[in-house]
Amino acid sequence: MSPAASFDRPVRHLVLVLGDQLWFDNPALAGFDPAQDLLLMIEAPGEASLVWSHKARLVVFLSAMRHFAQRLQARGWPLQYLRLDEPAWDDAPDLIQRLARCLATHRPQSLRVCEPGEWRLQQSLAATAADAGVPLRSFEDTHFLCSRARFARWAKGRREWRMEYFYREMRREHGVLMDGGGPLGGQWNFDADNRSAYPRSGPGDIPPPAGFEPDALTREVMALVERLCPQHPGSLARFAWPVTPEQAQEALDRFVAERLPNFGRYQDAMWNDTPFGWHSLLSVALNLHLIHPRTVIAAAERAHHEQGLPLASVEGFIRQVLGWREFIRGVYWEDMPGLREANHFNHTRALPAWYWTGQTHMACLRDAIGQTLALGYAHHIQRLMLMGQFALLAEIDPRQVADWFLAIYVDAVEWVELPNVAGMALYANGGRFTSKPYVASGQYVSRMSNHCQGCRYRPAQPTGTHACPITTLYWNFLDRFEAELAGNPRTALMVKNLQRMDPQAREAVREQARQTLSNLDGL
Repeated sequence: MSPAASFDRPVRHLVLVLGDQLWFDNPALAGFDPAQDLLLMIEAPGEASLVWSHKARLVVFLSAMRHFAQRLQARGWPLQYLRLDEPAWDDAPDLIQRLARCLATHRPQSLRVCEPGEWRLQQSLAATAADAGVPLRSFEDTHFLCSRARFARWAKGRREWRMEYFYREMRREHGVLMDGGGPLGGQWNFDADNRSAYPRSGPGDIPPPAGFEPDALTREVMALVERLCPQHPGSLARFAWPVTPEQAQEALDRFVAERLPNFGRYQDAMWNDTPFGWHSLLSVALNLHLIHPRTVIAAAERAHHEQGLPLASVEGFIRQVLGWREFIRGVYWEDMPGLREANHFNHTRALPAWYWTGQTHMACLRDAIGQTLALGYAHHIQRLMLMGQFALLAEIDPRQVADWFLAIYVDAVEWVELPNVAGMALYANGGRFTSKPYVASGQYVSRMSNHCQGCRYRPAQPTGTHACPITTLYWNFLDRFEAELAGNPRTALMVKNLQRMDPQAREAVREQARQTLSNLDGL
């Protein structure tokens, strides 16, 4: 890759390509002139340690960046690529420090970038360009189907933000799964058909997702991460994530052909040693811009029309991409920077150490965190109803929880991670876009999985030697916030069940909860 000194002509536009914007339709690349302009890509140790990132997350980003850099150079476009371990840059470990030095060196007429997916970085880029006296041109990220401005128009004046109504507008606007003026199949949402647990006999044979043997470039990155970040969590032994557009397309094709038919029905199901279920695993490729969401949506819709794939599965999948993904990005940009500090329940406890090791006696969390450490992946119900819900019930500081989620998952970028965690899992924003806190007892886990079989804890028991910590803390949560939850139609029934407990039983729950909360690391 081109060294910094190789471009010795005056620079018109310095074009910064961020590590999660790796596609040639990046609007910052429009009109690029190799004779006048210079590309810049930055690997920064400071970004790797901002949160204690999973090794696989680091490899995904760095490998995808280096593969994209090769393609840029194959076009003959001049590129300055700053590697993680360049000794000459040791005194500038942060992305912003490295950018500032490049601006001082090249003194471009302008700095160009596609709008970043992180509020912190957006502010830092603007300040750095201003300090350098370089005009900054930030381009709208056209990889999304709803711009930030479009979402702001939708949200303006609405007392409540609900993804369902936003999703319907997106369906109409983009003509997806439509039949004339209405939804295909006569209803907008097939969610009620998509909540099944696996049969008692287990999930059966599930076709594996596409996996990719690391090539020489990826192996080089893996060795670099192992050398520079040996204490970071996670393993690279099973690394098989897509890092190129071709691999992303293959992952999509395999999912549609082999896994989409049963995705909808079992998307909420959990089972021991079944990390992927019927899920697509396309979030990594989407969030790095290796494949366009329009391509993903079209493939799923085509599979219904041409191959007769179940509409409930296809709609459920498209709702995640066209609905939830676009919605949650809009929420992030509307609510930052306050979302980062949101703490509706004023929770302040420290994250248990076993979130980083998986060494807990709770079988459900042991399985989910164990696979997370091995793969950098867990599906949305594991994240929401296991790791997220426990953190809410255990009164963990939302910032610590959000930092953990950002660090530990290969698909984590702040625009998608923070609102999902702070808003959806933790209700830290007080229900800005959700109608209730997502809480349930251990019996939900028992119903949706086989995790409770053989666990030392009993999901139906809130008190006693074998009380399930999730169940104990669920009833304790209802008890602590009884008045607020009783006033919410979505949680009022939970409170009525609580109120049926006699006073002695409620006090026993409180005492069990006090013991549980005082020993979170020992659970």
